[in-house]
Amino acid sequence: MTGGASGAEPGTGAGLGAGAGLGTGTGAGETGSGGGVRARVRTRDGWAVQHAVLTVTDMTGTQILRAEADEEGVVRSGEPLAPGAYTVIATAIGYAPAASTAMVTASGRADLGTLVLARQGGVGLPPPGAWTIDPMHSTIAATAQHLGISSVHGRFNEFAGRIDIAQDPEKSVVEAVIKAESIATGNEMRDQHLRSGDFLNIETYPDLTYRSTGVEAAGPDRWTVHGQLSMHGIVRDVDLDLSYLGTGPDPWGGLRAAFHATAELRRQDFAMNYNQVVAAGIAAVGTTLRVDLDIQAVQGEALPFT
Repeated sequence: MTGGASGAEPGTGAGLGAGAGLGTGTGAGETGSGGGVRARVRTRDGWAVQHAVLTVTDMTGTQILRAEADEEGVVRSGEPLAPGAYTVIATAIGYAPAASTAMVTASGRADLGTLVLARQGGVGLPPPGAWTIDPMHSTIAATAQHLGISSVHGRFNEFAGRIDIAQDPEKSVVEAVIKAESIATGNEMRDQHLRSGDFLNIETYPDLTYRSTGVEAAGPDRWTVHGQLSMHGIVRDVDLDLSYLGTGPDPWGGLRAAFHATAELRRQDFAMNYNQVVAAGIAAVGTTLRVDLDIQAVQGEALPFT
């Protein structure tokens, strides 16, 4: 699992809330004059919410406008609104409704910017019990800087793990085992070097392991997972910045939960000190790794298709 970014949601503005007033921003990439509503509806991780419905009511509760987003999650309406205060409600099947009070100026135009909807069940953590990580629908990725000007992206293709959600969420436990030899960057020569003694040394240390030591709430659906990572024969404390994205059914009759997590690692903390210095003292490979985890976990002790 990898940690999630803090602050604004990926690919979004301030979201649908006190800061997303009508008549501010550019909204949905629209420019020019004219009345109506402009908005873009996205999930917490930046995907379009297709056919979301935007309802605008006045302060008496009378519906003034109702518009549906297209397949790109964009809402456009050309009907001008009278200046004043309104309530804006964004809804979509499978998502929790979000509402905001906003003002329309004399232009009659409502530029809402990006509205963020959270999956239903996306508050707190999934139901207590065992959850098995599905490696077919999960990703463990790492990014390193190259030559100080660009990034090299890699991923581990073989891993397994489980999440035990406790009645007291802060007592939940996360465990994962990653096969070091499964590192893949899209270049076999580079992958062989990463598997060598200069980096992962897979002959001596075939597995990377992570086990949590505590979970701490960091927001309504964000958590800090404290844990220990064993890599290259060294154990270090590593925190994951975790976002819980919600739950939903799968085609096999099971229930799935989704998470996004991020972390940063320093190679020197794990005695991977290899580097090559190029002109002006710039390192060929950055000393810091950014780790991103996109995780799907299935409720229960085993996956439904194994």
